[in-house]
Amino acid sequence: SRAETREAQPSSKMAVVWQYFKVSEKDQRFAVCNTCSVEISRGGSVRKSFNTTNLIGHLRSRHEAVYGDYLQADQKRKNEAAKEAQTPVKAQTSIDTAFEKAKQLPPDSTKAKQITNKVMEFIALDDQPFSVVEDVGFRSLMKFMEPRYTLPSRRHFAEVCLPEIHNIVATHIHELLACDIAAISFTTDIWSSDVSPVSMLSLTAQWINKDFNLVKAVLHSQEFAGTHSASAISEAFEKMFQTWKIDKTRVHAVVRDNAKNMKKAMMDSGLASFGCMAHTLQLAIHDGVFSQRSLTDIVSICRKIVGHFKHSPLAYSRLQAVQIQLGMKPKRLQQDVSTRWNSTFYMMESLLEQKRALATYAADYDLPATLTAHQWQLIENFITLLSPFEQLTREVSSSEASAADVLPSVTALRRLLSKQADTDHGVKTTKTSLLEAINRRFDQIQYDPMFCIATYLDPRYKDRYFDEDVKQRAREILEAHQLADAGAEDVTRDGERAHHTERKRQRSDRTGPSLYDVFEEILEENGSERTSTSSVSQQLGIFLSEITIPRGESALCYWRNNHLRFPELAQIARKYLSAPCTSVESERLFSSVSHVLDEKRNRLCCDKAEMLIFVNKNMHLIKK
Repeated sequence: SRAETREAQPSSKMAVVWQYFKVSEKDQRFAVCNTCSVEISRGGSVRKSFNTTNLIGHLRSRHEAVYGDYLQADQKRKNEAAKEAQTPVKAQTSIDTAFEKAKQLPPDSTKAKQITNKVMEFIALDDQPFSVVEDVGFRSLMKFMEPRYTLPSRRHFAEVCLPEIHNIVATHIHELLACDIAAISFTTDIWSSDVSPVSMLSLTAQWINKDFNLVKAVLHSQEFAGTHSASAISEAFEKMFQTWKIDKTRVHAVVRDNAKNMKKAMMDSGLASFGCMAHTLQLAIHDGVFSQRSLTDIVSICRKIVGHFKHSPLAYSRLQAVQIQLGMKPKRLQQDVSTRWNSTFYMMESLLEQKRALATYAADYDLPATLTAHQWQLIENFITLLSPFEQLTREVSSSEASAADVLPSVTALRRLLSKQADTDHGVKTTKTSLLEAINRRFDQIQYDPMFCIATYLDPRYKDRYFDEDVKQRAREILEAHQLADAGAEDVTRDGERAHHTERKRQRSDRTGPSLYDVFEEILEENGSERTSTSSVSQQLGIFLSEITIPRGESALCYWRNNHLRFPELAQIARKYLSAPCTSVESERLFSSVSHVLDEKRNRLCCDKAEMLIFVNKNMHLIKK
């Protein structure tokens, strides 16, 4: 019927190709070519399956001129459709948003304030100078990100934004310090800048909160002008504690260096303090090892060799070519710092690793000094001797290390240095001197209640590293904390014996003495075949009778999971385990200070520098 034919006839808007075809009146499944009157299948038997593919193919293969006209008409139709689709969008944009896009954000608008705060965070967290907001690239980036935003001046960020964000962070830390804190431990140090005439005094705090998480905060890195006398340091501490409303009764310990002025300042302030373990190790190793003439000569030669390559790009490129020729990975030699014994250790280690490359280099080029075969052997023996000290220095310098690590570490070092080894050849005298230096520098450590109680309440160590008299003294100190008396019960230690047997088997699989082996050996000697009954406290008896946890596990995690079993012990542990064993936190702080007071900001005043460092180090507390 005619109605069916009209229904089968496609709209011209749907396909341009129908300008050259019409639907067959005999059968709507076919189309008739207007040029040659040939019937072409529409590609199906029902309407929903019809298409124009066969029609277009017919024009392309049979009527090239007509096909060219079709392509032009089809492209014109596509262009018109695109314009029709874009017109409503353009009209909507011009009416609703064009004016808003051209309008600048008011400086006091929420959006502008949020962007300004983020820029200030960027400056503080990434150690950027305030002048970054005047850099062409940064301004271009901000313009691209938000064209309506007007970037404030560097002075606005320094005078307005920085104090605002500093106050926000300081308020949060005040709130944290006002919480239920058993005790607070501190580290402190004094630093002098290389690029400006500035000295700064640091004060970092850390404590264990009620959830047994270690919380750290930087309280001060303030300018410390004038003489660094004990009285001046003591006065500065009084002011810093007043600023943060910290009563001295809440101060557990202050970790400092071993300088006499710092020791006296802590005594004058009535603050319990002890020397940084890493610094004390530095002094002991210097006394026992680097004071030896044979090693000082070797260190001097090593510094000349490393300095030769450090100051000559040509020499380094030649060494690099030798390394590649020998199939070695190109690697720079490490320069040492005289105040860091482990940097000298790393320097000798890097030279020993490049021994073959240096020998090949010396055959073709000049070196300012060379090492003999005997000296190379001494270097290897010294590295073996000092490896446990390097290993221990890394451990005690970690952010999780506490005062509980000191006594066990010293006990293990003494045991290790007392043993004979095949690598002692040429270093026996040095080894003996090193043991004497360790004994002298740490002679009173086992009598210090701060270290004894911390070790006693660390589930990795407990009382396994004490002599009997020290154990008794530690018990008496704990008893002074008024632990509840309770009937004691015998607790067998079959599990501990089995655990130590497995530890012993694992040690036997390794060759050569290790500091870790000595730790396990002491635990085994003082822990096996022992039952514990305590007349002082049932809590203490059960705690000591249970197996020690592995040294790689967290003491705070243990107390988080067991504080309900040992409530009184847990509260004492919160106090004594809060103290770090080194002042590394303050030293790391001054590394950040050197990034702030650099060549690009050598005129930055100290109060601005302190606020930048304060925000940089404490922002994570707000982010949490």
